[in-house]
Amino acid sequence: MMLLILKLFLAHLIGDFFLQPTAWVKHKEKKKLKSIWLYIHVAVHLVLMFLFVWDLSYTLLILGITALHLIIDALKLLLQRKKTKRRYFFIDQLLHAISIIGLTFLMDISEIDLHLILDANLLTLLICVAFLTKPTSIIMKVIFSKWNISKLTKDNESLKDAGNYIGVLERLLVFVFIITGHWEAVGFLITAKSVFRFGDLTASKERKLTEYILIGTLISFGIAILTSLLYSNLINYV
Repeated sequence: MMLLILKLFLAHLIGDFFLQPTAWVKHKEKKKLKSIWLYIHVAVHLVLMFLFVWDLSYTLLILGITALHLIIDALKLLLQRKKTKRRYFFIDQLLHAISIIGLTFLMDISEIDLHLILDANLLTLLICVAFLTKPTSIIMKVIFSKWNISKLTKDNESLKDAGNYIGVLERLLVFVFIITGHWEAVGFLITAKSVFRFGDLTASKERKLTEYILIGTLISFGIAILTSLLYSNLINYV
């Protein structure tokens, strides 16, 4: 059952974060239930679940999760406002997770293939690595939507998307260091980033920008550390 849940979570992760362009999101927020991209987005999830599960005996489960996904997304579009987008983003993701786990258990699917333990471990690893890339970047973007970050950074020259790539790389490095037992390397990474990023900001006395980078660094490292610890504990059960 755990392997099945992991496959469904991986399908959700890819469908919600990797195969949903920003243009789709904006069109859905504007047109709500009239947006064709809402239904295409749900259809993408349906296809992904069938591809990852690859077993028609789970058709009823997959259709049930798809229906709930549509309902959850529709309610979010109808209920959220500009000031509550961050709140509904996290509620939306929580409800999707509950629907996947809840329906799987309700369907009383109890077939466990002990020969697939290695596959389950690999799938757990893939989910964690995937989560630490674009999904975490989007989560952080939602968190920081509270502040006008573009105003703080408009006068600072930077390579396009450099901050995003740096964040992804640092989270992946933290993940690798922790699961391999090299916690000291995490401390070295934090120190190195502090030297490069905070030195110039302190000199220029950009207090708000310094605080923004500090918060972003702590959240990014925090998510990476929690994901690493979760992975280390999960592999003992899958």
